[in-house]
Amino acid sequence: MSLLDITFDSRTNPLAAVEDVAASNDLTFERSGEDEITILSKGTYTDYQLSFTWMAEIDALHLACAFEMKIPEGRRAEVQRLIAAINEQLWLGHFDLWAQSGLLMYRQALLLPGGMLASGAQCEAMLEAALIACERYYPAFQFVIWAGKSAAEAMSAAMFDTAGHA
Repeated sequence: MSLLDITFDSRTNPLAAVEDVAASNDLTFERSGEDEITILSKGTYTDYQLSFTWMAEIDALHLACAFEMKIPEGRRAEVQRLIAAINEQLWLGHFDLWAQSGLLMYRQALLLPGGMLASGAQCEAMLEAALIACERYYPAFQFVIWAGKSAAEAMSAAMFDTAGHA
């Protein structure tokens, strides 16, 4: 492969824009392959692992944001109800619970058909939307999983916005 090919590939691969966003925001990241980059971000409640994957076969940039939260088998049904309630509120992305592993994550995709290029602003908006959603609803998941609350009780607490500073 010539240097020209490498330059061309990096311009059209949307992960180059993601890498630029991570670097410009001083986020720790690792390019685990040609089609995937993983970014680590510290949150208020936990650390988040954001994996951007370029899925060339469907022309989509996929984002999965995972965080450490084990869901006991006995609380999974209530967590599913909470996920449904949260997803009704989200305009971008959605939360999923992977049944076999019990892994909770936020997911979103950006379609880039016909060779469209992803902008840094689009990639940054995806990253920001994921972190905002995860930070906003993390306490609701905690209420359901560890405090034994219902999905409705957890949503009431999550939708409560405070004003000012204490």
